[in-house]
Amino acid sequence: MKMSVRTTLLVSLALFMGGCEVSSEIGKPCTLVRKATPAEAEANGGIGFVDILQKEIALNQDVISFGSIGCEDLICVRDADFPPTMVKDANGNDTEEIDREAPAQGYCSKECVEGSTECEVKDTSGVLAGLPERMSCRSLLLDQATLEALRASNETRYRETFGENNSPFFCAGATGVQPQN
Repeated sequence: MKMSVRTTLLVSLALFMGGCEVSSEIGKPCTLVRKATPAEAEANGGIGFVDILQKEIALNQDVISFGSIGCEDLICVRDADFPPTMVKDANGNDTEEIDREAPAQGYCSKECVEGSTECEVKDTSGVLAGLPERMSCRSLLLDQATLEALRASNETRYRETFGENNSPFFCAGATGVQPQN
């Protein structure tokens, strides 16, 4: 009995000490997804989401994707300044042509409170250069009043489109910001 109490205390202490560092995936690369059509879901073995291809989104616009399994909060964002994936040449270098058939890439995000500093990118490994300096809490969806009106008019349709999100504010890179040298 004495051994099990001691072991329990040691394991608890190790878990407590290891749990002090809270990491975040904000800014980490992810793939934008959308809800699959019934035919797409059937073709993908019942998977309810499919990648959004670059040809499905316009350049220079903000895009938010709910359901991205590559992110802890399932939210992937591509801001208007995020560079598209380019076609590679025979040497693996980017050409000047956008790869329109490639899955659209973005970075992990989360809901935030306007004016807060909770969008700081703490782990910059693998993060797009210049993104941490641009990151802020900003509106990516319709304004709050419009979101509430949509939810009130058709709760089911709202949830299909926006999930459980009730706020227009998400961690995203500010657009039009020039990187500092």
